[in-house]
Amino acid sequence: MADTTAGGKGRRRGRAREEPAAGEPAPAVEAEGAGAAEPTGPAAATRWLSSEEREAWLANSAIMISLPAALDARMQRETRLTFFEYMVLSVLSEEPARTLQMSDLAARTSASLSRLSHVVGRLEKRGLLARARIPGPGRRTNTTLTEAGFEEVVAAAPGHVAAVREYLMDELEPHELSTLRRIGAAVDAAIKRGKLDAASAAPTTPETSTPTHTPPNTEAGGPTTDSPPGDVHGP
Repeated sequence: MADTTAGGKGRRRGRAREEPAAGEPAPAVEAEGAGAAEPTGPAAATRWLSSEEREAWLANSAIMISLPAALDARMQRETRLTFFEYMVLSVLSEEPARTLQMSDLAARTSASLSRLSHVVGRLEKRGLLARARIPGPGRRTNTTLTEAGFEEVVAAAPGHVAAVREYLMDELEPHELSTLRRIGAAVDAAIKRGKLDAASAAPTTPETSTPTHTPPNTEAGGPTTDSPPGDVHGP
């Protein structure tokens, strides 16, 4: 089986050497790497991770996988929302008139339009959101946080903030916050560049075109981790 660790070079593990029979001369041992085939194709051009890079990547992978799951589990224990539903309501709570176009809301929550539409439809049935078509050409839809939705996110915010502090913020030293913010912004920018490159050759519609709104807050925990919903733009 090929060695696929981050720092590996795609070398294959050899079979264990058989011991020579009694009285037979031992086989000659080749020098390390002698006669080994050089990697070809994508493996030859791969910039393998160093040991330090690999350790950093594995630690970050734990954050990407474990932290969202922990936040979601806690949110569902304490409220009637999932973590993603909370983020949708939270983003809308900080907007003027508590309203965003669906394409902008998808960008702010880092979600596909299909996933967002499914979640918004579920929240709309519960009376927490309302959708309305925007007059004019194209398929454009606004999503508005209702009063019931605002009350729901306000009630959920303290528990969410407590979880963000317990799982992340309180484990960091003050000087590490700026580093975390810089890393988050850099990764977010790299992902956005990749999405733009992938979409450059594809036709777009008004609902799927790249939004021109101000880039979202990239601080860990997203909106409402340091202030109540609506504190910035409204009551």
